[in-house]
Amino acid sequence: MSNTVVSLRVKLIISAVLASATGLLLAFTGLLWLSPVAVQQNVVEQSWLYLLLFTLSLLLVTSISYIGTRDLATSLRALEVGLLNFKDNDFSVSIPVSGDSQLRALSTLFNESAQTLRKERQYIYQRELLLDKVIQSSPNVMLLLDDEQRVIYANDAARHLFNSGQRVEGMSLSQLLTDAPESLSEALNNPKDGLFSLKHDAGESDLETWHLSRGQFLLNGQFHHLVLLKQLTRELNRQEVAVWKKVIRIISHELNNSVAPIASMVNSGRMITKELNDPKLKLIFDTIEDRSSHLSQFIFNYARFAKLPLPQKLPVDWHSLIQQLKQHYRFELVGELPQNQVSLDLIQMEQVLLNLLKNAHESGSDLTKITIEIREVNQVDPSSGIYIEVKDEGLGMSADVLQQALLPFYSTKQSGTGLGLPLCREIVEAHDGRISLHHRDDKGLCVSLWLPYA
Repeated sequence: MSNTVVSLRVKLIISAVLASATGLLLAFTGLLWLSPVAVQQNVVEQSWLYLLLFTLSLLLVTSISYIGTRDLATSLRALEVGLLNFKDNDFSVSIPVSGDSQLRALSTLFNESAQTLRKERQYIYQRELLLDKVIQSSPNVMLLLDDEQRVIYANDAARHLFNSGQRVEGMSLSQLLTDAPESLSEALNNPKDGLFSLKHDAGESDLETWHLSRGQFLLNGQFHHLVLLKQLTRELNRQEVAVWKKVIRIISHELNNSVAPIASMVNSGRMITKELNDPKLKLIFDTIEDRSSHLSQFIFNYARFAKLPLPQKLPVDWHSLIQQLKQHYRFELVGELPQNQVSLDLIQMEQVLLNLLKNAHESGSDLTKITIEIREVNQVDPSSGIYIEVKDEGLGMSADVLQQALLPFYSTKQSGTGLGLPLCREIVEAHDGRISLHHRDDKGLCVSLWLPYA
């Protein structure tokens, strides 16, 4: 029992004893004063007896007070222990409900308060856990810095961007930027918010577009700085493709409205001039029909890009896919195929790989040097998934061509439509993946596909 409870209990007992003693003395004095002289003399002669009775009375009062304050002391001791636990942020304690109605009401109120605090703490914990889960799962890079530019908090995307997935808390911003790309360092060292381009590998075709924003707030008397990096590449690509698709749909509609009547008029012209049997007319009609057919096929190819359906994902057998591809193009398989099946749209993914193999065969490469490698990365990070690489040893692409190869309608081939690689990118991104082109170290080109497991 704590000193506070003991002291309070002793004070209550002493107060009860003093009150009883005072009452007895006053009562005895009053009775003695009102009694006859003979009685008063008798009391004086037997004072030791009255003193003994007085002492026994005080002892009885003390015992009764001690017993009477036991429940109070127990409740106060439990309440004190509970409040000390509250002070230590421990709300799991409950105190026994005992004693008279007032003590029981006090104990009940304490237990209800403890239960309310437990619920509030659980709610706050779950909310913080949910918030942390959202932040950690966000593809946006988040860094929280103190006033000395030291990292206090970073999400998973930040750890992978700056430190290959390792912890960055405690590191300074200058340490993070030691091995970072130059454009990223310049953007973070620039006090202004805005867009910047980032290329992880000098040989890759795609520049990633990022948006940098900063915020500052006061927390616990100290200034903190929040740095947010958002990748806009995929969203910009989607907007760009959406514009191209809209243009294609409009052009296709107008061309179809013209091609259909032309084809009908050619048939009518053939029937009308059938009896003339003029070779020149036949040549004219054949030419018009051939060009109309070519234009219809041209429109169909572009419309296919504009109306690409959503992928119907099903488990894919890699061995069957490879055998299917080998029926169309010659290539060498590098390494072992993944053991795990991945859900993909088989028809669309086969079209992607056929387009890439077709380009490799047309690159001037030795056919024995055209390879496909399919491997899986099972790391618990955003880069886990399936990697597919199609390599050749052809003439490759110039830097300018490499930058524009994935744009719709861009082609260096005389008879190319400029839709092969854009269609591949559209299919891969519909699978939540990404595609990139880069030069090989010796010669040729490597097209890399990354597809997530989910």
